[in-house]
Amino acid sequence: MRLFALTVVVGLLATPIAADERDIGAHLDIELNATQQAEAGCQLTFVAVNGHAAEVEQAVFETVLFKSDGAVDRLTLFDFGALPPGLPRVRQFVVQGLQCAELGRLLINGVHACRAPDVPGDACGEGLTVSSRIAVGLIG
Repeated sequence: MRLFALTVVVGLLATPIAADERDIGAHLDIELNATQQAEAGCQLTFVAVNGHAAEVEQAVFETVLFKSDGAVDRLTLFDFGALPPGLPRVRQFVVQGLQCAELGRLLINGVHACRAPDVPGDACGEGLTVSSRIAVGLIG
């Protein structure tokens, strides 16, 4: 009877751990967190979280910047570099010649480069979620 009870308790304890491991995988979250006008242009601050169980060694996204009137301002590449699993990373990019007040929204148009040899499938594009904490929208 004690062996049965111990088996049930161990089984119950193991179940939430397995569920947590499933929640870790198959997504990459990018949040536009802030903009700040710099001398050279508009500084964009992002928070990225790699929800995969393994490191994303490189993540580069083609991004479209729209003015507040909806017109496309430019296409650019943002290199988020290495993203360790489960840890937030802040990345900042200065967009030369752009006034932050003129920025309406950003579109993650696609994955330009993604290197994640220990992550099955498309580590950067599949399961990508985007959000914005500020008035400037981030879609993708």
